[in-house]
Amino acid sequence: MIKTILFDLDGTLLPMDQDLFTKAYFKRLAVKLAPHGYEPNALIDGIWAGTAAMVRNDGSCTNEEAFWKCFRGIFGERVLRDYPLFDEYYRREFQQVAEVCGFNPEAKRTVEELKGRGYRLVLATNPIFPSVATESRIRWAGLEPQDFALYTTYENTGYCKPNPAYYRDIAERLRCEPGECLMVGNDVEEDMVARAVGMEVFLLTDCLINKQGADLSAYPHGGFDELRRYMVESSR
Repeated sequence: MIKTILFDLDGTLLPMDQDLFTKAYFKRLAVKLAPHGYEPNALIDGIWAGTAAMVRNDGSCTNEEAFWKCFRGIFGERVLRDYPLFDEYYRREFQQVAEVCGFNPEAKRTVEELKGRGYRLVLATNPIFPSVATESRIRWAGLEPQDFALYTTYENTGYCKPNPAYYRDIAERLRCEPGECLMVGNDVEEDMVARAVGMEVFLLTDCLINKQGADLSAYPHGGFDELRRYMVESSR
């Protein structure tokens, strides 16, 4: 029986075009840091390198530590001095990125309905952002961080999607069996891999990402209406 529901954020609870989001994110970050000696293209390459370091992380450190170790290796010790600039960016300029994201009231309705029915909810967003950015995106979706028993950020997690260990780690931290969990997400590769550790899955198709052209019939799928019906049927 499903007791815990894991939700992806970007493209799931928060509608978005991933490419538009990434471009808006990098554009504003480059404008913020260019006056402080960070050449835009080099900065973006450095962010991608740090992201790759987080994706490779094996849990031996937090993703935050993995990112800054890589980033410091590229730009030197000055990044430690400039850390407050990055934090300020997420608290100020990053908020404008909400302009390229959508809003779906069905996401909020679904979360509230499932929470009201007693399910424990987890925000299982890929933990490559600091908590301040994750909390902001939760609010852009019309929700609050406290709606979730856990939300993964680069400070509190040492794995990334699509590593199955990311999902296993969540189950262990919540002290529950993977088979008691349902993962809801829009990315076939990153979210449906939760099945590999024994979790149930539901593919939300509103902002579908299916880079490999997988057969969707392999997964329960649909929009929020279908998800709610699926949960009703699963509880019988």
